[in-house]
Amino acid sequence: MSKFNFENLFVLDMANNHSGSIKHGLEIIEKHGAIANKQGIKAGIKFQFRQLDTFIHPFHKKADHKLITRLNSTRLEMQDFEIFMKKIREMGLISICTPFDEGSVKVIEDMGIDIIKVASCSAKDWPLIERISESGKPVIYSTGGLTTSEIDSIVSFNHHHGVDFAIMHCVSIYPTPSNLCQLNQVEALKKRYPQVTIGWSTHEDPKDTDPVKVAYARGARMFERHIGVATNEIKLNTYSSTPEELEKWIEAYKKSVVLCGTEGPRPASPAEERNDLINLQRGVFAKRNIEKGEVIKAEDIFFAIPYNPELVSSGEFKPGTIALQLIEEMSPLTKQNVQLPESSKALVIQHALHEVKAMLNEARIPLNFNFKVEYSHHYGVENFYKTGAVLIDLVNRSYCKKIIVQLPGQSHPSHFHRRKEETFYVLHGIMHLEVDGHKRTLYPGETILVQPGVWHSFSTETGCIFEELSTTHYNDDSFYKDKKINKMARSDRKTVVDHWGRFQLSDVVANPKTETAVSEDVQG
Repeated sequence: MSKFNFENLFVLDMANNHSGSIKHGLEIIEKHGAIANKQGIKAGIKFQFRQLDTFIHPFHKKADHKLITRLNSTRLEMQDFEIFMKKIREMGLISICTPFDEGSVKVIEDMGIDIIKVASCSAKDWPLIERISESGKPVIYSTGGLTTSEIDSIVSFNHHHGVDFAIMHCVSIYPTPSNLCQLNQVEALKKRYPQVTIGWSTHEDPKDTDPVKVAYARGARMFERHIGVATNEIKLNTYSSTPEELEKWIEAYKKSVVLCGTEGPRPASPAEERNDLINLQRGVFAKRNIEKGEVIKAEDIFFAIPYNPELVSSGEFKPGTIALQLIEEMSPLTKQNVQLPESSKALVIQHALHEVKAMLNEARIPLNFNFKVEYSHHYGVENFYKTGAVLIDLVNRSYCKKIIVQLPGQSHPSHFHRRKEETFYVLHGIMHLEVDGHKRTLYPGETILVQPGVWHSFSTETGCIFEELSTTHYNDDSFYKDKKINKMARSDRKTVVDHWGRFQLSDVVANPKTETAVSEDVQG
């Protein structure tokens, strides 16, 4: 059975607002379903099932108790809900139901309701949860009043039982005041359970559309709202939305989607933004006449607007720039009249290092201060972004641990080790490997063993961080299929520094230590 997609699902909870009337319940479904269809959202109408004959203790069936009185006064038979189900299907909506007892789960199964919703008050009712897990249906859990430890138990139970489930942050106060919404918990749940869809089950004043915007911005991707229709005879409670309020709520959600924009890597700037920024950039202009062939110094130029893309910008100018022709005083330096120096090899690595640190931060991988870094560049530092990797050496004793970072688009050439056995464990991103001719793709949490003497190479399109857990590393124990690499001194294919090499990198790249190449020719 395919996994249910909870993303951007709207749960419209009718609860007892049908007021025990089939006619009124149909009106709620029709009016709110029409809003959902008009807005083009994926919406479900939710019922609540209780087998009242057994749910209420026999001695208390007629008790003067607020909840019991309400449940008895709004009671409908199961065949009445079949009428609601027919209307839901006609309108192309999803059917959802909250059962409060085991018998209601059986009714849900018999009626073919699509999704089961577990109320916050039932989230620790393990006999009921056990029965729900046997239904094979997708399940949504509300978490009002639960501790983090109790939510951990729900997540673990459902993973263990193979249940397709999602979680909603919820505050079970009706209506919920703003100071108790605690919407930062949405993000906290996303971080704690990254493979689970997290939503927001809302009970605030239905006229207040700010919480749904904040909830989406914090990462909620599923939403629940109580709904109803007020009449001359039926007064709506303070936390349920009329059709008009529901539409404004959905429109607020849609605005938050537009405001938040795309997820993932920062998108390219739109043309109008780039043009506006160009207007404020500074160009480079000559303070004096600069002769052809002169090396231009900082004191020979000044920065000013206006700038256009044909000019050299203040950010592009570097010491060592050479004039290709006479540049008159007050004239701009352009892409045609000067030759900018090539970026130093150290600068290539420094720019890559910024990305490596950012990837480690994004993946929440902390490092101590005591480590060495190897910048691998088997085909030259200038080609590091194509063929390269950053190896962070943490431990090298009878056991070895490294963290290896590859930037998007990087590959590492095919090689083997005679003495070292390695296990790769992916922490972040997607890793492509070829091991002894077999191609594999690994995702976070997956591992692969590479035994001594086995050819292997790796690459990534997304950028990847993985652990190398191995036996002792030896500097003369890597043998490459490309014979040219085997003949290189190790210092020509690796730049090795302490920590990140903040104060070493330029010197090490400019003056690599001469090391003996691997002399033995390897038959590939």
